[in-house]
Amino acid sequence: MKAIVIGAGRGSRLEHETDVVPKALVPVMGRPILDFILEALESGGFRRRDVIFVAGYRADVARARYPDLNYVINAGWETNNILLSLLTAREHLAGGFVSTYADIVYEPAIVGELVRSPHPIVLGCDTRWRRRYVDRSRHPETDAEKLRADGSRITEISRRIPSERASGEFIGVMKLDAIGAAQFLGAFDRARAAHAGRVFREGRTFERAYLIDLLADMLEQGAEMHRVNTPGGYMELDTLEDLAAAERWWNSR
Repeated sequence: MKAIVIGAGRGSRLEHETDVVPKALVPVMGRPILDFILEALESGGFRRRDVIFVAGYRADVARARYPDLNYVINAGWETNNILLSLLTAREHLAGGFVSTYADIVYEPAIVGELVRSPHPIVLGCDTRWRRRYVDRSRHPETDAEKLRADGSRITEISRRIPSERASGEFIGVMKLDAIGAAQFLGAFDRARAAHAGRVFREGRTFERAYLIDLLADMLEQGAEMHRVNTPGGYMELDTLEDLAAAERWWNSR
């Protein structure tokens, strides 16, 4: 099983912070975001030689600063989105994988819980997610990748879920074992065949799809997904406002 860090994007809403480094290398609480992610993956059993970094913007900087990682280049990072960025690493997915967004910090224990889960497809879920949206003006609750669940089983995932009906927020970290990976790749191929160059979900083309777009499509087709929870042990760092609030969020988790 491999660990995939989806880190191709620049992160334009971080403005000057990404002038010379990719989003994953922006410092938060005195350290690059990627350092926190690698420590979390290590706690789940992933050594650096098991980590695939999907690079794009300023890939040269990432390679120079983290030469012990494995790299896959998303050459189309400026015109595609998270789903296609992850699939750039397709050759590493079939045996099972843990994938993670690259602009997040989260409790390391969540990775171990994902890996130990017996379910083929498992998503990390923050159940205290709304606390971070208080006074968060540039990334409102309507942008949150919300999910609904019946117990541990996920029933819906979408930004369009009303906040009061959400069970939590998808934290951008998930585990798929070999069975789950086969389901995921099959769903991707079917979606690409049907929607390439066309609108896929919620007004987005297939090429600009988010990861949750494919997950939502899979759920509607009857796929089974489960969650493991963290009560507040997660934060996204999408804007300068988020960076300013990070230490307060982290210390109050």
